Amino acid sequence: MCGILGWINTTQDISMQILILKDMLTTLSHRGPDDTGIKVCPHALLGHKRLVVIDPEGGKQPMTKIIDGREYTLVYNGELYNTEDLRQELRQKGYTFQGYSDTEVLLTAYIEWGKDVVKHLNGIFAFGVWDEYNQMLFIARDHLGVKPLFYSIKNDNLLFASEIKALLKHPLIEPVINEEGLLEIFALGPMRSPHSAVFKDIKEIPPGHYLIYQNNQISLQRYWQLEAKEHSETLEETINHTRELLIDAIERQLVADVPLGCFLSGGLDSSAIATITSSYFKNHKKLTLNTYSIDYEDNEQYFKETLYQPNSDSIWVNVMSKFIQSKHTNVILNNLKLVEALDKAVLANDLPGMADIDSSLYLFCQQVSDTETVTLSGECADEVFGGYPWYLRKELFFSSTFPWAQSVSLRKALLNDQKLPLETYIQDKYLDTLKRVPKLPTDNEYEQRMREMFVLNIEWFMVTLLNRKDRMSMAHSLEVRVPFADYRLVEYAFNIPSHIKLLNNREKGLLREALKGILPESIIERKKSPYPKTFHPLYTQAVIERMLNIVQDKHSPILELINPKIIYQIINNIETYNQQPWFGQLMTGPQILAYLIQINTWLKEYKVQIKY
Repeated sequence: MCGILGWINTTQDISMQILILKDMLTTLSHRGPDDTGIKVCPHALLGHKRLVVIDPEGGKQPMTKIIDGREYTLVYNGELYNTEDLRQELRQKGYTFQGYSDTEVLLTAYIEWGKDVVKHLNGIFAFGVWDEYNQMLFIARDHLGVKPLFYSIKNDNLLFASEIKALLKHPLIEPVINEEGLLEIFALGPMRSPHSAVFKDIKEIPPGHYLIYQNNQISLQRYWQLEAKEHSETLEETINHTRELLIDAIERQLVADVPLGCFLSGGLDSSAIATITSSYFKNHKKLTLNTYSIDYEDNEQYFKETLYQPNSDSIWVNVMSKFIQSKHTNVILNNLKLVEALDKAVLANDLPGMADIDSSLYLFCQQVSDTETVTLSGECADEVFGGYPWYLRKELFFSSTFPWAQSVSLRKALLNDQKLPLETYIQDKYLDTLKRVPKLPTDNEYEQRMREMFVLNIEWFMVTLLNRKDRMSMAHSLEVRVPFADYRLVEYAFNIPSHIKLLNNREKGLLREALKGILPESIIERKKSPYPKTFHPLYTQAVIERMLNIVQDKHSPILELINPKIIYQIINNIETYNQQPWFGQLMTGPQILAYLIQINTWLKEYKVQIKY
């Protein structure tokens, strides 16, 4: 993957402002340590930091092509999984290619199809094209939001970048948040509204959208969304179709000129990806697959079975590693370093995140990046095929709010400003999403709700996990691909009736059936368990001590926002707060404190100004 950056001003000549662009670009070095490129035009400055994955020489960026005397320049972060299909189609239209990179194919495709190019792409991407002749910028983000893309408009300037930190480096952009920003952090956090970047003057291109900027006007358009259709296939046909789509999605994502491995937890999703990848390697590349799992020091000693985390991964990882004969590395994390890395995770994310769920992934990716440049991961299967408890537990399924974020009373109690409308803000976001859910007249109440749950999960919960995966991995120049986020698979799964999707009344029942004959029976029958977190009391104690230091330091910026009495209440009753997640399945007890620690770090390190 890469880091991209652009500065457009069609009313002034900004070509002499290159030092500002270079300063901004430096903040993205972690995303692309292999090469740096800059394109200078009178009204456009484009920058690129490259992580070489395919075609080291032929994929250099910014990439410029001149067709019929008109100049087009591309900066691009991502991978196209239908590159060769597009190349063949474009060759038939008379285009030629200098190299074999997907970058050149993407730029050529834009020249041919313009804004409709996004309808031809299968991949993960965020890119910008500057059309010098028409003085027009086109920027777009992939269907599900795997790759990030932020922008800001100030004083006739449009700025865009892969990460918030690059935009904040521009002298026009200040780290200001208003009431809406506070609500994003305390009402919704760590998830965000699809268009929000929390900071007042920064927005994010939502998944499945593109933006056109011309004549100082912007047009933000949605190019992809789910459609409700009748599912006419039999159970057997659905099983086979699911298996074929998944295998195709995985195999398309195995193209790389650099080392490629797989994350492996021993769960259904990562095991499927690792098995199919290992088989492909043996048949085509004659290579042994490297796999990686994550654990914590002494975690087996302290692991506690819960509704959300019924078993640990270690036994199942060994089963799968032996089954596919991979070269496996079990990355074991130190619990104190996990606390230290909370700050590093905030700096990677530019925002408070999922506490140690972030910092553990940060440390894990740091070690994996020593041997790999690209990895595949099992994210998104739970959202697409119904893997979470809220799909099967009636009280969660028919919840009147986001089923993974029901801690609003605690969130409210924490705040000094009790007038902040947390409940209203959450409910408005929730109900607005439901209004946009496509349904069929023939859907009964349960199927209508299943469609609502699908969209809620895709647009809110899944994007949060994808944001986390991108920032924590790219902080170490590690590209992570997510085959379950293939938009074709998502479109297909959306219309599968619940009695098939949750076959045998089990989470991911259809997916389990589709993987029979591919995975060991014990893995297929294993109860879903989420990303592993630490249960070590050493971690809990370290988080408590750090939180106490923050509360006792009168200069801590978070004290302007929160009530210290509630912090002491959480600390003194930490086991009680282990029962109700702040967010998702994993953020309980010590993770609540860790999230607040991250907010304090963010306010301090980014010198956040609160103005409302």
